[in-house]
Amino acid sequence: MSKKKKVIIVESPAKAKTIEKILGDEYKVISSKGHVRDLPQKKFGVDLNNFEPEFEIIPGKENVIESIKKEIKGKEVLLASDMDREGEAIAWHLSQIFNLKGKNRIVFTEITPNTIKKSVETPREIDIKKVNAQLARRILDRIVGYKISPLLWKIIKGAMSAGRVQSAALKIICDRERERFLFKPKEFYKVSINVKKVKANLWSIKGKKIKQENITKEIAEDIKNNVKEVTLSDIVEKERKKSPPNPYITSTLQQDAATKLGFPVSKTMKIAQALYEGIDTKEGHLAFITYMRTDSTRVSEEAKQMAQEFIEKNFGKEYIGGSKNKKKTSKNVQDAHECIRPVNPEITPDIAKSLLSSDYYKLYKLIWERFMASQMKESKYKERTYIFQSEKYEFRTTYSHLIFDGFEKIYNSSSKEEEKIDLEKGKTYKVSKINIEKDTTKPPARFTEASLVKTLEAEGIGRPSTYATIISTLLARKYVKKENKELIPTLLGFTVEDFLTKRFPEIVDKKFTALMEEELDKVESGEKEWKEVLDNFYSEFSKYLSTAQKEFYTIDYETDLPCKDCKEENYKLKIGKYGLYLNCEKCKTNKSVDNTINAVLIENKMFIAQALENHENETVSENSCPKCGGHLLRKKGRYGYYFKCDNCDFTVSGYKIAQAKCPKCGSLVVMRRSKNGKTYWTCTNSDCDFMSWTEPKNEE
Repeated sequence: MSKKKKVIIVESPAKAKTIEKILGDEYKVISSKGHVRDLPQKKFGVDLNNFEPEFEIIPGKENVIESIKKEIKGKEVLLASDMDREGEAIAWHLSQIFNLKGKNRIVFTEITPNTIKKSVETPREIDIKKVNAQLARRILDRIVGYKISPLLWKIIKGAMSAGRVQSAALKIICDRERERFLFKPKEFYKVSINVKKVKANLWSIKGKKIKQENITKEIAEDIKNNVKEVTLSDIVEKERKKSPPNPYITSTLQQDAATKLGFPVSKTMKIAQALYEGIDTKEGHLAFITYMRTDSTRVSEEAKQMAQEFIEKNFGKEYIGGSKNKKKTSKNVQDAHECIRPVNPEITPDIAKSLLSSDYYKLYKLIWERFMASQMKESKYKERTYIFQSEKYEFRTTYSHLIFDGFEKIYNSSSKEEEKIDLEKGKTYKVSKINIEKDTTKPPARFTEASLVKTLEAEGIGRPSTYATIISTLLARKYVKKENKELIPTLLGFTVEDFLTKRFPEIVDKKFTALMEEELDKVESGEKEWKEVLDNFYSEFSKYLSTAQKEFYTIDYETDLPCKDCKEENYKLKIGKYGLYLNCEKCKTNKSVDNTINAVLIENKMFIAQALENHENETVSENSCPKCGGHLLRKKGRYGYYFKCDNCDFTVSGYKIAQAKCPKCGSLVVMRRSKNGKTYWTCTNSDCDFMSWTEPKNEE
């Protein structure tokens, strides 16, 4: 037991280490290692008459409780868990377990000496309204999970459970897949002309602007046959300002890390949490960024000043911007929170590179550059638009010339720079080339993790602390799978979504889910009582639940897959003792089906034929991915067989993978066929020249 007179309890060992280093000998900083108390794991734990919860110590946390009890005996205790609802709830549970009263709660957005010392000097009482908001969310999720999941298990074998927010997200993903399936591509043409060095796109016809997707073959051919020369009718010049981006909030960081770095949302949050809590480096244990779960773009005055000093010193006073508070990016922003930013601008990416491992450095660089750019002046461009006119058609092109780079000193420009163009206004020029490219309109893209987070945020579904969990839960339950970064609903996912839509429409309705988020925000702000919110929800939910429990529900979908035996009827998709299966009512044959294949449910018909054909050409290799250790899937493509990792982007062509590794370099060895059809074995390492006509064997 420590002899120090004051104890601070945080939820993470890494955070404890960073804070103890700052505060020195006076304080002992210990960790609860997350939540210590929750609703029971093996029973419902909520009295539906008054919504009073029953709490128990989380199994496995008994030793943590005993350890904390010994450390805090007879000492002043401060609770320093994170500043969001989950953190406030952890602090409240600890105060209840150890009977801690008074002003013992401290919060901070960054783990720096100045901030930590200030927070220790100004403790406050636990924010019970914030605790109640977390409690209401927890009970809402318990009601939905415990009441709907048994129905799911009974009806759909293989279904795991139904989460409140995840179900709304699942419907969004399924609806997008339906849109894609029903999409009818439309042919259109891209038309442009070349005049000397200038390439100008078709802009309007007889003075009426035309969208690119409305350019028909007839229009393209008319231009090709009749536009021989054009007049440069005008050159329009104007100055354009480009505003710097807002600093990151949780959702925008997740989106950028996914699109720019290829990080899954869960990986981004894991790294960001470590950068916030502190990391062992060659310079000691250091924290790098502010709190990573936030929906506020607010920047503290102290942080603004540090950024401005850095900008003036490194770029010049004329680059200082960021004086205006940018608009909040979310309806329910809590402005005690700040944006995600570096705790010290002087730790530049160049310095961080020597302190952090590769992925941690990449994310820190993203955060540092975004924040510093947000505090700089806008960039300025001179834009010049060339307008070419024929008898009927108008063509335009715009060039930009950077006058002042501003924030783009850090964020590089990607604008089309103008070369010296020797053209005179009012003069007629020959068209040297007409470019016509046939294209078709594209269906809406499948969601990626980045675009789903963006949509969830826009719809008001979930909060910064829940986006990663929503996605990881859908993937873990196999309602959705990820292929080439796309989120694709599975056969099981569509079956679950259809059941929930028919029996619990409010649960999958995105507007209702967003409304519940707003209700929880009102609990936190004190506008509503938490039990009132739960009562309003349960009074409606219980009606749907009662109907679902009484009415018989069965799965009996038409499919687009012809029976392989009788070839006269299509299979039907049904549910049996062991899960989903295919049944031909004509010849009475049954066929098992993998519930993780791609599918699309339109009305009462499940479209699976194409997915099954692809799936039958796919087997799981016994070998692990050399890049990440994931499963290698053997697939058949247009050029033959190949192996693809189900977890990363590793692919390699080949018919078979040898059990033994390359005797020269230890890499994977695959079997391929020569042009004359003879098989041979070759190393997949491009720097290795191993090749054999026989399969290599492990030495005994």
